Amino acid sequence: MAQNDNEDRVIDHAFEFEQHHEQSSEQQQQPPQKGTRLSSKEDEASVEKVFKHLLVPTWQSQLTLRAFVFLEKSDMLKQPFTRQENTVIQTCVVASSGIAFSGGFGSYLFGMSEHVAKQSSDTSDFKNPKLGWIIAFLFVVSFLGLFSVVPLRKIMVIDFKLTYPSGTATAHLINSFHTPQGAKLAKKQVKLLGKFFSLSFLWGFFQWFYTASDGCGFQAFPSLGLKAFDNRFYFDFSALYIGVGMICPYIINISVLLGGILSWGVMWPLIKTREGHWYKANLGDSDLQGIQGYRVFIAIAMILGDGLYNFVKVLTHTLLGLYNQIGNKRKASALPIADQDSTSSPEADISYDDQRRKQLFIKDQIPRWFAVGGYVAIASISTATLPHIIPQLKWYYILVIYLIAPTLAFCNAYGCGLTDWSLASTYGKLAIFTIGAWAGASHGGVLASLAACGVMMNIVSTASDLMQDFKTGYLTLASPRSMFVSQIIGTAMGCVISPCVFWIFYKAFPDLGTHKSQYPAPYAIVYRNMAILGVQGFGSLPNNCLLLCYIFFGTAIVINLIKDLVGKVGRFIPLPMAMAIPFYLGPYFAIDMCVGSLILFVWETVDKAKADAFAPAVASGLICGDGIWTLPASILALFGVKPPICMKFLSRATNSRVDTFLGN
Repeated sequence: MAQNDNEDRVIDHAFEFEQHHEQSSEQQQQPPQKGTRLSSKEDEASVEKVFKHLLVPTWQSQLTLRAFVFLEKSDMLKQPFTRQENTVIQTCVVASSGIAFSGGFGSYLFGMSEHVAKQSSDTSDFKNPKLGWIIAFLFVVSFLGLFSVVPLRKIMVIDFKLTYPSGTATAHLINSFHTPQGAKLAKKQVKLLGKFFSLSFLWGFFQWFYTASDGCGFQAFPSLGLKAFDNRFYFDFSALYIGVGMICPYIINISVLLGGILSWGVMWPLIKTREGHWYKANLGDSDLQGIQGYRVFIAIAMILGDGLYNFVKVLTHTLLGLYNQIGNKRKASALPIADQDSTSSPEADISYDDQRRKQLFIKDQIPRWFAVGGYVAIASISTATLPHIIPQLKWYYILVIYLIAPTLAFCNAYGCGLTDWSLASTYGKLAIFTIGAWAGASHGGVLASLAACGVMMNIVSTASDLMQDFKTGYLTLASPRSMFVSQIIGTAMGCVISPCVFWIFYKAFPDLGTHKSQYPAPYAIVYRNMAILGVQGFGSLPNNCLLLCYIFFGTAIVINLIKDLVGKVGRFIPLPMAMAIPFYLGPYFAIDMCVGSLILFVWETVDKAKADAFAPAVASGLICGDGIWTLPASILALFGVKPPICMKFLSRATNSRVDTFLGN
């Protein structure tokens, strides 16, 4: 799931694959020459021309009391409810709820507890949850990710033109809600968005009835055959990822699918034939000493190779641009005024929407010294504080994590911009093994590695979340400053609210985290077992795993280098970052995304104008409807309401054995 203010355009050629998305989701007519007038059709094609007569509030005005405590009907605030204020609200809410994931209440944090330790092979090292230390821990680790990526926000959103599908979908939703009367196209978009929002929501509700237990429902439909299903090749009827596929550029979806075919179609079946030679036989599918070790660490290697290459490239271009600027004593070009004649602008070749969005996105700068100083200050406080909260986590472990964390935060934010996947848990696993191997079992390595996982996960997760919100703010003209402040406030709220909710569950269910509990927390056990494995070092990984990691790390760098060297042809070369994601997760979601691409392709073939105008609205409706359904589904689960039906699919031979067993 951060910008640099460098104006260098050289890096754009490596990301021309984004152009198709820009044409399909934000295609605009060129600004008119002096003395000409836009036709009504051209006016309708522009989102920002619909809002042109509305004054964009200052960043301070976007941060209203109503935005944070929802006092819309009180008499305290009389000003109109703007799309910028709406963006601030959703940023605050998402930041607050994001702590529920990065806080590790079902994974690393609860994995420290005695409940979970008794179910693992190491019961000597544990730390039971207490509300006080959990809140303190989250407060000192949850803000670093925000400061780590702020200096790169312009490059990620404007120069790289990363899509951030969820952020883009949210922006379309917000813009649709605030469209002034009289915008015919926008009204049609709102109507279409609402229709597909309802369809997606109802489809999620319908699917719920068939998911009475694990392995049930439409998401377990072996649409490509049982053998393919065993290797995670199937269409799971997810409206969310069909929508994501309609927003992501074609090359992203193709890259993800190719990665799934390479890994689950070729590599993992071949490695399974080496069971008993490269790794022990009869290990569980999630055991990192078995094939899961290859899946996790090869994916990490590719992600790091791609992310580090682009990080170095960005840093190089930034330093070269700064050197040239100082050497030539050039002044930065003046930004165009939104209402100025376009012929006087140096950027008359880009759309009106992009000019206006870029102008306001760059206008309210977040100074580099503030971002760097904030990171250093919080890192210093955290380094001094965390060893008192978790004594096994030494200050020098924390210092090393904070030195490499900005690079990994960039990798995660960049990957999230491409595919909408945040791999925070993957980076957390990397911290588990690194710190666990460093600390060792005799020095509290299990707790140290689990805590290090939490530090890393919070940094990279909040970094990608912030960049998603910056993308939303860019498309709704919300100031980066107001977005950043809202993110800080939301994160602070989450650091209190999420632990309190967890504490209620922890006290209400004495058997929480055990196999017999209504809430067994299986990931907490998995994370603890990974920590136990981690203290034994990377040498405990299966044979040839590190060799394959080195190969794929280098391959990712070579592919990126080729993409940059071949110019425009490079846009047809798959992206290693996107290819790496299904290595770990499986290709099922890639199939959904490619179905979304196919729908968009057919639509553009039949009627490109309508596809350009309405595809983002349809995609946003699919994403938001499916996402909103998770709320009532969670409430039903909380109150113990279970679906009435389990829909499973069996092979003919298995079905015969079941019939024989039942006496039919």
